[in-house]
Amino acid sequence: MDLQYPIGKFTWPEKMTDDVRRKCIQQIEETPTRLREAVKGLTEKQLDTPYREGGWTVRQVAHHLADSHANAYIRFKLALTEDEPTIKPYEQQLWA
Repeated sequence: MDLQYPIGKFTWPEKMTDDVRRKCIQQIEETPTRLREAVKGLTEKQLDTPYREGGWTVRQVAHHLADSHANAYIRFKLALTEDEPTIKPYEQQLWA
């Protein structure tokens, strides 16, 4: 197992059908609830435990997901509404 990608790297579907698109949107929609359920009841010590040696803690991963999705949302909005949008990067390690 590649510890950098514990569930594997993302791979695009061979064909983006309406059904595949709906499933992807559903997964995005369900993620906040599933994440809340996954961390509900964890102790401070558990939240501050890295998922692998040298890796981010559960707390950092949870916050990274929110940060990453918020940034992606804004980037898409800017790309759709500006003639020449600039994609501003951010330092994930510092945000985490």
